[in-house]
Amino acid sequence: MKKTVFGIEVNIIHSPELDPGFIPMHLFNDAFLKTAKKPIGVAVERANGEVALFPTFIHDTPDMLEADRYYIRRLVKTLLWMKGGYKVYCNHEGMFHYLHDVAFCDGGLQDFDFHYFTKIFEQPFEVIYTTSLPAAKDSPKPMGGHLDGCRIGFDAGGSDRKVSAVIDGETVYSEEVVWFPKINSDPDYHYNGIVSALKEAASHMPRVDAVGVSSAGVYINDRTMAASLFLAVPEDLYESKVKDIYIRAITDTFGKSIPYCIVNDGDVTALAGAMSLGDNNILGIAMGTSEAGGYVDANGCITGWLNELAFIPVDANPEAMQDEWSLDIGCGVKYFSQDGVIKLAAYAGIELDPALSPAEKLKVVQGLMEAGDAKAAMVYEGIGCYLAHTLAFYEDLYSFRHVLLLGRVMSGKGGDLLLETCKKVLSEEYPALNNTIHLALPDEKFRRVGQSAAAASLPEIPAKQQA
Repeated sequence: MKKTVFGIEVNIIHSPELDPGFIPMHLFNDAFLKTAKKPIGVAVERANGEVALFPTFIHDTPDMLEADRYYIRRLVKTLLWMKGGYKVYCNHEGMFHYLHDVAFCDGGLQDFDFHYFTKIFEQPFEVIYTTSLPAAKDSPKPMGGHLDGCRIGFDAGGSDRKVSAVIDGETVYSEEVVWFPKINSDPDYHYNGIVSALKEAASHMPRVDAVGVSSAGVYINDRTMAASLFLAVPEDLYESKVKDIYIRAITDTFGKSIPYCIVNDGDVTALAGAMSLGDNNILGIAMGTSEAGGYVDANGCITGWLNELAFIPVDANPEAMQDEWSLDIGCGVKYFSQDGVIKLAAYAGIELDPALSPAEKLKVVQGLMEAGDAKAAMVYEGIGCYLAHTLAFYEDLYSFRHVLLLGRVMSGKGGDLLLETCKKVLSEEYPALNNTIHLALPDEKFRRVGQSAAAASLPEIPAKQQA
């Protein structure tokens, strides 16, 4: 099947039956670059002077101007949500003016991104023209997999919090407590819950040598720059009591010399996968309320990238569904989450009570799938097709060997059909990729490692402290 977008002809072998307008970003990019010959480079700078550099090509002709602009705008957005950043550099004057004046500016096409990254990096967002792009710079950290000593791992979820006490790699105590962080506006509620969990875990060990935290959100230098757990906290209290909440809870409880790490839960999930598989180079994808991502590189390091897959564009269709939060279209959240299931269910003619919550709607579709409903099967086949095409796109960005698939969407018969469809599309449309990556679901070993126990392994205990 051939589809044309911005003058670019894209050939697609497999399209989701329920969403025939879907144009895989990977295939669009490949088709675009076949005829683009003018060199161009963009770079995105983030915290600590780290830089993502991306040399590429455009057409640089009047008839392909809209295609060039679209390609570069989506590329910059992808780099921002994959790695983070507040400075965008471009060495092509025309594309610079488009990015600066039309796209990434106050009131521009990417207004949400402009303001979001200004906030989390606490720096003005800039688009800069330069003929000399900065060099790429990454600082991956060999974080995690440390099993020595007496450790605490804390995992903060939206509906429950988990904590583990781990001695020399063995979990000696763990607990899971229901809490309601998203609806509590008093940050002392969150702080007291964290401290309570830390103290309970500590009571089951002779001492505490290190603390690791896994939490949803964006963490830069261990600080909470953005997190849904604290949605109800007023902005002035967020600044004074939330940004350093984990640091304060840990050091107030165990002293300022205690080693600690606070890491996005997606990265800790990928780390838990690495520990269970006994291998590295893992991309974790969790399909639940949203699409969460995490990455452990070939050397077993956590990169410090954002890995916010939910807001990376995966569909090049200009009519793709809009995300209600960022107001952008074609991003992963509408394809690999309960929102994706609900979207395709409507396309399939499955009627869902509008009074139900998204999680309840997902359960209805799951129930239909368990009962053998053909329309529900089409929903999961559609997501499996989405996933195969998008894994080809993600592989361009990350170059991974394993993909760990988690989340409520992957549960039950629907998850099985999703995985089966994904493998079929990979084998027929991307045979080389199909032979080089391994798709994995959480096994019993992964469950034994667990999120909080994996978090406990994050910090390294200094040799002096061990002595």
